[in-house]
Amino acid sequence: MKNTSYDFKSVIDRHDTNCLKWDLFDDDLPMWVADMDFRVAPAIENAIQKRASHPIYGYTIVPDELFEAYINWWDSRYGFNMSKENMLYSIGVMPSISSMIRCLTDEGDEILIQSPVYHVFYYVIEDNNRKVLENELIYENDKYRIDFDDLDEKLSKVKMMILCNPHNPIGKIWSKEDLAEIGKLCKKHDVILISDEIHCDLTDPGVKYNPFETSFEYDKAITCLSPSKSFNIAGFQSSIVHTKNSDLMDKIKTQMHVDNSDSCNVFATAAVIAAYSKSEDWLDELRQVLYENKQIVKDYLANELPIVKLVPCDATYLLWLDCSALNAHSKVLREFLRTNQGLFLSAGHDFGECGKEFLRMNIACPQELLVDGLRRLKAGVIALKNISGGL
Repeated sequence: MKNTSYDFKSVIDRHDTNCLKWDLFDDDLPMWVADMDFRVAPAIENAIQKRASHPIYGYTIVPDELFEAYINWWDSRYGFNMSKENMLYSIGVMPSISSMIRCLTDEGDEILIQSPVYHVFYYVIEDNNRKVLENELIYENDKYRIDFDDLDEKLSKVKMMILCNPHNPIGKIWSKEDLAEIGKLCKKHDVILISDEIHCDLTDPGVKYNPFETSFEYDKAITCLSPSKSFNIAGFQSSIVHTKNSDLMDKIKTQMHVDNSDSCNVFATAAVIAAYSKSEDWLDELRQVLYENKQIVKDYLANELPIVKLVPCDATYLLWLDCSALNAHSKVLREFLRTNQGLFLSAGHDFGECGKEFLRMNIACPQELLVDGLRRLKAGVIALKNISGGL
């Protein structure tokens, strides 16, 4: 690893902190849920400690400074010009999407997603008594692309599409051309487009994602943004919704208030402002560290475990592993790795039926843990193949 100004090497014990990743189960090495095992940026830590030093933690308002932090960040890094009147504060991207499903569609409606995709999209649609309609991505030559003919046909049946940009779990940054084509088809069929862009900052060094709203002008576009993944502050539960459509804005604002998803965590504003205004250097070093981790995985699989293929990606800290040559369902493979090696990865089937031969691996951890995880993966695969007939 190259020398860095921040500590991305230390292994920090997260046990006994009510940590979802480390305390929920007894696995030795959890590499599933999407948060990072890195210490947050010093500016964020300092801001939280400063706020904690005041001994009263009552109800909190959202200051203009928080909206300004978002506006300045997206303008300077991505050329995405937002204004406060087009933004709503929310406790999280998924609570926001849940509220939007309730106020912008009816029970029984179909909502389109592009599988394999973030598994909570399925839950939030079905739990709101709507139906999932999948525009399955095409996987060939180890790469993914959009089936636009299928998308065109299926958008004619829905009121809403949920886009993942960059795409979890495949780590793909959609091009401006792809986003423009999606926008054209949504406009053609008068479909509301929600773009979840929570992983947008976590791109390879020198690479930037394309915000949907800078790629295609569409008056029924809604963007969900949050610093939670980028700066490892998901526990503060903070995000924003952006749309230039005043009618949609009014409906969403009313529904979020009914759902009580527009309130603010007492520490969230300090964390968000410190992230966007004082932690850019930390983020850029993090992106380099994640890129180096990705190269470690790529080289290890090529040299030590070629039966498992890494799907090329340019965003997120989540790697999509093609395990089709193992001839084992991803849920079977996941459970075998847990029981045999104490390694917990995500089963690809959770992201759609088309992911049944894949695993998702979180590499946002110190290299010591990453190498341990790769060794466990290899040992588990060898053990499985020995049981089923050898490599």
